[in-house]
Amino acid sequence: MRLTKLEHACVRLEKDGQALVIDPGAWSRPDALDGAGAVLVTHEHFDHFDAARLSAADVEVWTNASVAAQLTELGDRVHTVRHGDTFTAAGFDVHVYGEEHAVLHPDIPVIANTGFGVDGEVFHPGDALTVPEDPYGTLLIPANAPWMKVSEMIDYGRAVAPARGIAVHDGLLNENGLMVLNNWLGMAGEDFRRVEPGTAVGL
Repeated sequence: MRLTKLEHACVRLEKDGQALVIDPGAWSRPDALDGAGAVLVTHEHFDHFDAARLSAADVEVWTNASVAAQLTELGDRVHTVRHGDTFTAAGFDVHVYGEEHAVLHPDIPVIANTGFGVDGEVFHPGDALTVPEDPYGTLLIPANAPWMKVSEMIDYGRAVAPARGIAVHDGLLNENGLMVLNNWLGMAGEDFRRVEPGTAVGL
């Protein structure tokens, strides 16, 4: 399997000539969905979900009920999933974990968030620190967010304990912030790192 880091929280997974994209939001590259057969959307925030982009693409979409309700024009191309579900999308085996977005503030209602484990290898938690019940070799670890402290990122990486971690959710960071992030990632796990958008990694 090959993983390509796109912008912010978006990644593309490829194997056997098929492609699966997770969280193509407003900050994702314009070509994020090129060649993709399926899309997974963790939650409804704009940096993870772009309804117009999905409506214009010929892809199947798997997501939670909250996002699915905003994609009714896609008809049976949209599939609603919840914690514990398993399915196959574009040739990838997917397992669903978690139900809620991390708390931003007590005054802000908590929305739905769906984490996706792919082929028993890659786990994308969306905007939550969900620890999957199953082991995963690669954690797409949120690196920076209004709802998270550096200490929480480190503890989350240690709790999931994958063989490797690749930083995502870094679109709010400038060069100074990215330098600081690189200094902290190693505390989350031995092989935790950030790769530049457009970089492909073999898994």
